[in-house]
Amino acid sequence: MKVVFKICIIFYTLIGASLFASDKVVATVNGSKITESEVNEYVISSLNGATFYSLNQSEKKVAINKMITRKLFLEEAKQINISDNPQFILDLKKKTENLMLDYWMKQKVEEIIVDDREAKIYYRDNQDQFNHPASVKVRHILLGTEIEAKKIIQELNNYFSDLKEKFISLAKEKSTGPSSVNGGELDWFIQEQMVPEFSEVAFRLKKGTITQTPVQTQFGYHVIYLEDRKDAGANPFEEVKAGIVKKLRFSKLKPKLDKLSKKLRETAKIQ
Repeated sequence: MKVVFKICIIFYTLIGASLFASDKVVATVNGSKITESEVNEYVISSLNGATFYSLNQSEKKVAINKMITRKLFLEEAKQINISDNPQFILDLKKKTENLMLDYWMKQKVEEIIVDDREAKIYYRDNQDQFNHPASVKVRHILLGTEIEAKKIIQELNNYFSDLKEKFISLAKEKSTGPSSVNGGELDWFIQEQMVPEFSEVAFRLKKGTITQTPVQTQFGYHVIYLEDRKDAGANPFEEVKAGIVKKLRFSKLKPKLDKLSKKLRETAKIQ
């Protein structure tokens, strides 16, 4: 029998801080709430480099609607008693056991003490691990033709103090690349990680400026904005401390786990 759902949907499409409120309810489905944090988790897992808060109003509505559909499908699954399926029960047991082991291991790791002195000694003795080449962080607008790219550059040249904001707006509106949803933002990269035509121009730019001529690559024509740069050198201790502590904890944990495994085997009935 077809189940008829009564849906009450509340979209928050007003501007400003209302979209950034903590765990705000953006929709309800048969009395079940969908919050911003839930939609944000979906966006992060689905769109590389994007968050719910980086989307425009239209994209936010699409993301919320997808969560509504998911909620409806989940209700349908409950109606046909998926949870009674033997394979579901077996898979759930495996996932529960894996999650339990993950939490147990996390607890064991956090029990290991690594003080600042140990971490600083490791940092001093393994300096080569913490050297980094020069890198840049850019935004770009990808277009299909050189004429389109030149028009974008011409438009951007009319902006000064708010150049970045205008660039983000045009990237979301005009760019054909996957980073458009995030205002054209790319992760930090070193020169060898991008195609030469793109990297060479990006590394010549001054911070806060754009390319004055379109950059042609195999993907199309790019307009590039340099957001920040890092010179080659060693990462400061405070930046890498957490990673060092984690590494030292695991190195100390291994013999403890080996000892625990031996002890448990001696008292267990194993055939």
